[in-house]
Amino acid sequence: MNIEQIKNYRKEAYQHLTTELLPFWENRCVDKENGGFITHFDNAGIDSGEDEKSLIAQTRTVYTFSAAHRAGYGDGRYAEIARHGVEFLINKMWDNEHNGFYWLMDRKGNVRIDEKIVYGHSFAIYSLAEYTLATGDPRGLEYAEKVFDLLQIHGADTHYGGYFEMFHRNWELKGTGPAGGDRKTLDAHMHLMEAFTTLYEASGKQVHRRKLLEIIELLVSKIMHPVYGTGIPQFWADWAVAPQIKFDIIWGWDRFSEDGFKSSAEDNTSYGHNVEFAWLLMHALDIAGVPYDTYESQILKSFDHAVQNGIDWEFGGVYVEGSHEGEVYDREKEFWQQAEVIIGMLDAYRVYGDDKYLKAYDAVHRFVFDKMIKREVGEWLPLLTRQGEPIWNHISHSWKVNYHSVRSMVQGIILLDKLLNQVEISE
Repeated sequence: MNIEQIKNYRKEAYQHLTTELLPFWENRCVDKENGGFITHFDNAGIDSGEDEKSLIAQTRTVYTFSAAHRAGYGDGRYAEIARHGVEFLINKMWDNEHNGFYWLMDRKGNVRIDEKIVYGHSFAIYSLAEYTLATGDPRGLEYAEKVFDLLQIHGADTHYGGYFEMFHRNWELKGTGPAGGDRKTLDAHMHLMEAFTTLYEASGKQVHRRKLLEIIELLVSKIMHPVYGTGIPQFWADWAVAPQIKFDIIWGWDRFSEDGFKSSAEDNTSYGHNVEFAWLLMHALDIAGVPYDTYESQILKSFDHAVQNGIDWEFGGVYVEGSHEGEVYDREKEFWQQAEVIIGMLDAYRVYGDDKYLKAYDAVHRFVFDKMIKREVGEWLPLLTRQGEPIWNHISHSWKVNYHSVRSMVQGIILLDKLLNQVEISE
């Protein structure tokens, strides 16, 4: 390990985080008039005027400022910004009649979509628990636990395991097909693992730990490919693999054909998801007090598939997706996969010490810092060609906010510091 190289990575990450990324959001996102956060910005970083506040963008921004404050940034300002967001969630987005959070509101806080989407509720748990860990304000944990309890009552599939994901306002399960009531996804269950990890860290309650361990086992035994250890995107209720389709109101609108189906709908996996899953699993095991050895085979398969197939060794960065066996389908470079691979490859190198992980990190780090960051604005572009030319030009909307980019820098710096400390100890 080249110590100077590690120090340079850290210097770049710290400078980007503290002089570009965090100031971008601190100076733009707080809606002082209506509460909550403004989350839609054009290529120049100017408010695009989109009249919406989504559960996913509001919770992720609460997480971002809570986690940044907890990591020691902002001199207390970020705790206040997080509190501002929590109050909008509790006072405006919470459904006092049926409980849970609405999916979408306008800027003033009027409900536009009243459905209860488990993906969004996973981020409510994650962000609100993080907020309490960061600030000590008990309201975050109170509402995180309320959401957890709602999911056990309304969302849990007591027959096949896991959670249904798409509900009407009153928590009645939605219909089949694009309505999503008959499907389960890797995405939602991976983020529930992430959420339950932080919830247990904040609460210390055994029921939260049990549900965390339960969802880890389900992810490894049902959702990850039995041979390749790669993530399978969609399932039927009984965990039979389902062809990946576009749901009515949420994510993935940009990655499907006009008929709503994905190309290679039954054989595609995301390199970014696989690496994100692996490092989130390691973190979950840390919090739960379970050794990595328990799931080492899965962890290594997730990391190694991405290194072998997903890293672009010529132009840098990580591809979007490919087959479980290894063929690359989509060689574009999307922001969130880069962010998760930055964290995952550092964590893999920290634990397993194999140089291939540090080389993979370098390939992604350089692509992000040389191609993906729009320097005159301070945030990342959402989607680039393989070579690094912009395809989409907006800086932020409901699905492309601050959670991935800021978290990659905050966690990346923590991991780079751990690597530097390992060297000091060994010397």
